[in-house]
Amino acid sequence: MNADEKKIVTRMVSIYCRLVHGSKTQLCDECDALLTYAHLRLERCPFEEEKPTCASCPVHCYKPDMRQKIKEVMRTAGPRMLFLHPIDTIKHFHKERQRDRHFVAKEKSSKKTE
Repeated sequence: MNADEKKIVTRMVSIYCRLVHGSKTQLCDECDALLTYAHLRLERCPFEEEKPTCASCPVHCYKPDMRQKIKEVMRTAGPRMLFLHPIDTIKHFHKERQRDRHFVAKEKSSKKTE
């Protein structure tokens, strides 16, 4: 479940940890805790495989402090992902765009029936 997203978030956290905390081979304790938390949130996502991006999701499942940390990770590592893992990044953005479009269309159709 959400294996591709776990892979992407793992890469982003490792890039962030290497840049900000200077970790070379393994994650520092703070980044390891964030990654574990992010994987747990992905596993428990109520939308499962049809999950939209977190920014367009109606359910915010991250605690405020963890949400702020993951945003910082994404802001720092996101642009670098394109250079370090270009194929994965393009696939991720394409898949997320499709999911968001599907999710928004599904939300609109459910509101019309109400």
